[in-house]
Amino acid sequence: MLSCNKEHKGDVIPVENLNVWEIDFLDNFETFNTDNWQDQRIWVNNETHCYVPNNEFGTREVSDGTLKLKVVNIGKKRSCDNFDKYGKQHPETQYVAGRIASKNRKEFIKGKWTARLKLGNNGEPSMFPAWWILGSQNNEPPVQEPNETVCWPMTGSGEIDIFEHHGDHHKNSFTTGAIKNLGKCDEGDWWTLRKGFNVDLNEFHEYSVEWEKSDLVYRVDDKEVYRNKGEGDNYPEAMFAILNYAKITDFPMEGEWVMEVDWVKHEYKK
Repeated sequence: MLSCNKEHKGDVIPVENLNVWEIDFLDNFETFNTDNWQDQRIWVNNETHCYVPNNEFGTREVSDGTLKLKVVNIGKKRSCDNFDKYGKQHPETQYVAGRIASKNRKEFIKGKWTARLKLGNNGEPSMFPAWWILGSQNNEPPVQEPNETVCWPMTGSGEIDIFEHHGDHHKNSFTTGAIKNLGKCDEGDWWTLRKGFNVDLNEFHEYSVEWEKSDLVYRVDDKEVYRNKGEGDNYPEAMFAILNYAKITDFPMEGEWVMEVDWVKHEYKK
């Protein structure tokens, strides 16, 4: 490759400097960094657990260089201070869980989001762990800025799911894809733009989404597995990341479920 001390018109630009991804955010989870993340308490999807903050009951443990988000059966029902977007309070439950968001901490327009993660097992009924991004003007708790007024999944509050495991369906599988905006508040098509794939859930893999011109490109271990053609232009807004472990049905569980996250990063094209 050619290199020069000064650039002139006609100089050959080294190939390695073209279309290079550069990291502008990386969290290796040596600690829980509140400059990057905040606990998020919200009730959605009729989930049967209660999100709790501050690693209560060990639901978002950081140890040995990884984040462990958990669903924990604490053995008896307790009150829950989670509310849905309409102000309805979650009923008492014996299940508690961890959910973190980079909202108002780390938000980016387009680029590439990646997380390296694994589950504690290969799937059980009611398990619903997820790694995803959401538009920064979303009007769901916590509402902290004046412009957080846009309802899901409208532009400004759009959703892209990078990794979701639906334990009631198949073991060792996950789904990925964008939520199609149907043009009204709370009306999103979950399935048209989504596809399922087999993977060893209890082994670490890198799950990512990137904007490639107008497409959304989904990769596992840096290999393309799926593409939402032409959908990238529907997400012009800054987006923040969410990692959460949910319990989606009334199916009983014992002990705890764990999603272990080695790192999260965002990159941009140089």
